[in-house]
Amino acid sequence: MTTTTDELREEVRRRYAESARTVSEGTGTSSCGGGSCCVDGGSDAAKFGEALYDAEQRGELPEAATLASLGCGNPTAVAELREGETVLDLGSGGGIDVLLSARRVGPTGFAYGLDMTEEMLELARRNAAEAGATNVEFRKGRIEAIPLAEASVDVVISNCVINLSTDKAAVLAEIARVLRPGGRMGVSDVVADDDLSPAERAIRGSFAGCIAGALSFAEYRVGLDAVGLTDVVVSPTHAVGDGFYGAIIRATKPAGWTPASVRAISLPTPVAGLPVVAGSCSCGEAGCC
Repeated sequence: MTTTTDELREEVRRRYAESARTVSEGTGTSSCGGGSCCVDGGSDAAKFGEALYDAEQRGELPEAATLASLGCGNPTAVAELREGETVLDLGSGGGIDVLLSARRVGPTGFAYGLDMTEEMLELARRNAAEAGATNVEFRKGRIEAIPLAEASVDVVISNCVINLSTDKAAVLAEIARVLRPGGRMGVSDVVADDDLSPAERAIRGSFAGCIAGALSFAEYRVGLDAVGLTDVVVSPTHAVGDGFYGAIIRATKPAGWTPASVRAISLPTPVAGLPVVAGSCSCGEAGCC
């Protein structure tokens, strides 16, 4: 259990660093034991990770990039990337979505990856070098304070990472800030039923396992509207737990957006005593991973 946002952030960083080391050392894939958003085999295995990418996509990339995939969707499949665009991946991990994006936007485009975990950044840079990707850059930072200029990217993608933030209102505001006018976001994330309170979400799963920190469908819509984005769509794709879904979230930055378009919004913050990681139970059980 933990009570502070700093403790939550550090535990998430530690667990994902452990997953990166597991892949880098060749001792296995990223797993629930390594703190990923995942289930442990069985019929639920396809709900998270590399199984959400088709064989052709996986074949385009270094094996370590696919083994390090910890997400709940495939944002490159819904972002409708175009040649020449600049893309930003929030929480880029081992680099799978950055590398796929770089291929989609071509040599005249560019793909940034942002991650707070040094071990993941090292893994992603090695994967980019192995893939021969020259139109990519991986930066260290937090998604609540993106180290890019205003109106600098055409598309923001992310794969099951926003739910891990302890300040989601700041993340959504930063997405709006860095998008160019007419730019869009196309992210995958875990989303909760609207009738589940933050306290109820906390008892159904862990924070690092991408359950306890999930926004509801309504909260996502309200949050994106508050930062001035339009054409907001939050669509479930598959169930990942009792009252929780993998979902696609889309929105557009209107041409007339200014920083004044952002309204103050209160989104749920971690509750006291929140479980950071699952206890001694099997992934796929209620409240685990």
